[in-house]
Amino acid sequence: MTFELIGGPEKRDIVLVGYSDSWPSMFEHERDKIAAALGGRASRIDHVGSTSIPGLTAKPIIDIDLSVVDADDENDYLPALESAGYQLRVREPDHRMVRTPELTVHVHVCSAGSEWERRHLLFRDWLRQDQSDRDAYAHLKRQLALRDWPDANAYARAKGTLIAAITDRAESWAAATGWAV
Repeated sequence: MTFELIGGPEKRDIVLVGYSDSWPSMFEHERDKIAAALGGRASRIDHVGSTSIPGLTAKPIIDIDLSVVDADDENDYLPALESAGYQLRVREPDHRMVRTPELTVHVHVCSAGSEWERRHLLFRDWLRQDQSDRDAYAHLKRQLALRDWPDANAYARAKGTLIAAITDRAESWAAATGWAV
């Protein structure tokens, strides 16, 4: 299986806003909705992405990592998420992304213990504590938001070089501090 974008590419403007104190409660609402839909099938439900990092400029979209036993086993969780109002948008090995019809919440479904899960949590935790990388990331996002992108995936790919460099520093920090998921 390769990357599948359900519904094809979508042209969307990249709009960034300052950090909002409402984002944690928005996450909690969605977390409760997901937990009610999945019960014990959800190993973890974590707030990730820029809206999970106090002070960081972000697109006003709540990103959530949902860890399940096997992200490739859609029959185990996808019907319940769809019943809760989420729509499948991305399908790729060991990752699915569902979102709300309003496009304000993205739920990244990954396998518990996977590299996907670890990478998102590490990046979040590092940016929460490192002002320099948080500022560099915000600066790049503001610069990229000024461009006209064919879709949000192209914008995300353009952040890749800096994300890789930040992740390298985060990995060093994790090794030095014993950080673990």
